[in-house]
Amino acid sequence: MTLSPRESSEHIVKNAKYLTVLPDGIEKLAKEIISSIQTGQLSPNNFSQNDIHPKATDPHAIEWIFVVDTLNFCFWTPTDHTKYKVNGFTGYFALCAAINRAMDEGIDITNATYYSKIDGETLRQVFRPDDGQTSIPLFEQRIACLNEVGTRLLEKWQGKFQNVVRAANNSASRLLELIVSEFPCFRDEAVYEGQRVSLYKRAQILIGDIWSCFGGKGPGAFNDLEKITMFADYRVPQVLIHFGSLEYKPELLNELTSETILENGDAREVEIRGASIYIVEKVKDAILEKLAKKEIELNKEYVNSILIDHFLWDYRRKHAAELEHIPFHKVLSVYY
Repeated sequence: MTLSPRESSEHIVKNAKYLTVLPDGIEKLAKEIISSIQTGQLSPNNFSQNDIHPKATDPHAIEWIFVVDTLNFCFWTPTDHTKYKVNGFTGYFALCAAINRAMDEGIDITNATYYSKIDGETLRQVFRPDDGQTSIPLFEQRIACLNEVGTRLLEKWQGKFQNVVRAANNSASRLLELIVSEFPCFRDEAVYEGQRVSLYKRAQILIGDIWSCFGGKGPGAFNDLEKITMFADYRVPQVLIHFGSLEYKPELLNELTSETILENGDAREVEIRGASIYIVEKVKDAILEKLAKKEIELNKEYVNSILIDHFLWDYRRKHAAELEHIPFHKVLSVYY
């Protein structure tokens, strides 16, 4: 049996050897999130207000999100390398910019019939970098992922991811099951301390992006959004350490500082990602408890792991220079 991401995080933190979760930092982070929601800084609208993302009214919105999250992995570069850039954007936003540019150029990149057969030469043109030299990491794996999901959509879902969304019948947990069972490149699992655990970063961010894009309405109306956890990647842990909710033991800190590349499924990697999920779930629980006791006032719909993750990820980008001294774990993986 594979544990859900939340159950997995509890199992991982209970058995962790390389890091410690700190309750005081969880409380500090909860206060920060509450303040951000109350001031309007943190809102589901942040997704649709970003010009690089599609709007709910765009007919291609769901298929765009599916393609982008199929490819939403591994943007880090070693410190002595040039960053991959498209239209001045780096990381995830460079990917979005490349997909948008392809669509502007008339490339049918959100059509499963097209990307199920896309070849290297065509995809290189889609992903061409600003400097003409620095290619997107894991290029071959990106072709394989697009071919895999496109083929499966054509075989079973009439070529449309929106049919998968419909089949979930407004259940986020059912949609998560469908994504990881239908599309193996989303099946982000590991074995940790004798137990199969799940982290499901890209599968859950796919659901979170649909919820955010549609403002929790229409295709984004999920009746069990609380089942979705944060999206365990390599950047958010830097923020968790900064806020004092996560601490690496000296052995792990030395490994990360020396830029060791870990294998996907390595216990150290699984612990970092599992602890990230655990901390965000505890932050969410703490805010909901304050709401229940009427200690605070805010819109309960805004208290979910998706928005907490948005806060953490945005915080890292806004304070990149300040957080640069905190090492992040490096893994060449299609899962995040």
